[in-house]
Amino acid sequence: MPQDPMDFEWSYWVEWGRERILWLLAGHLLVSQVSRLLVEKYKPWCLMVYGMAACWLLLGIKGFAVILLHATISFAVAQFQLSLLTWLCSLILLSTLRIPAVEEAKRKWYDTENEYYLLLFTVSVRCLFCTSFSLEYCWHGPAQKSSHSFLWMLAYVFYYPTFHNGPLMNFDEFSKQMRRQEAFSLKTNLSILIMGIIRIFFWWCLAELMIHLMYIHALYSSPPPLEAASYWALGGLALAQVLFFYVKYLVLYGVPALLLQMDGLKPPALPCCVSLMHSFTKMWRSFDVGLHRFLVR
Repeated sequence: MPQDPMDFEWSYWVEWGRERILWLLAGHLLVSQVSRLLVEKYKPWCLMVYGMAACWLLLGIKGFAVILLHATISFAVAQFQLSLLTWLCSLILLSTLRIPAVEEAKRKWYDTENEYYLLLFTVSVRCLFCTSFSLEYCWHGPAQKSSHSFLWMLAYVFYYPTFHNGPLMNFDEFSKQMRRQEAFSLKTNLSILIMGIIRIFFWWCLAELMIHLMYIHALYSSPPPLEAASYWALGGLALAQVLFFYVKYLVLYGVPALLLQMDGLKPPALPCCVSLMHSFTKMWRSFDVGLHRFLVR
């Protein structure tokens, strides 16, 4: 049965996941577990090197250079310790993605539009991580600056599970948990991995069923059925769309959250079910918890 082709985000990430990203995440998991077992002290640097290599492989040397340049500029601006200047820098770096001449030059780096969009999505998300590090740097005193080195910034920015699509994790939470050395239990980690894979597979199957049977997004792009529908039908269609959005992000955030757990980190809470919310004003607070924590600090 053909699927609803109108949800670009789901189709895009599922395609990239099958082709490369899931394999690179599996590589990250292997490096993480080996480093936790043998060289726990150097785990952040092993994962940083792997993240850089994965970025280079997927985005090419030019894409890697763009992200590294953004991180370097953000770190340099953070030295002034002015939050307003950090925000201004982040907005300027983001705005460069929409300069026509820059867009045209970046498109020439890749053979397909999908590869170019992957660079755009990744740079946008990395900009949030650079902003988080820079703001933490501005807020902390001189005694804490040693834990906010450029090397730690690279370890944070190139951490691969959250590299392309998040979820956002504040730098302070990331660095404190990365520094913490815990007893490694292969049996515990294996049970976490198996249960996590079962949950994510269930959510993925549910999302695929919805997109193959309900055609929510196709209906929204076709005016005649919408004009003929009753208010109750339109309400049901709106509810179905936000429920699919919820299930979709259980998968898109669930995969990196599982890898964060396997790395010994506590991931941001997964999105709260939209059916439990009586007001959409609270949705952004409980849907993307990492982003909410970042914005309210």
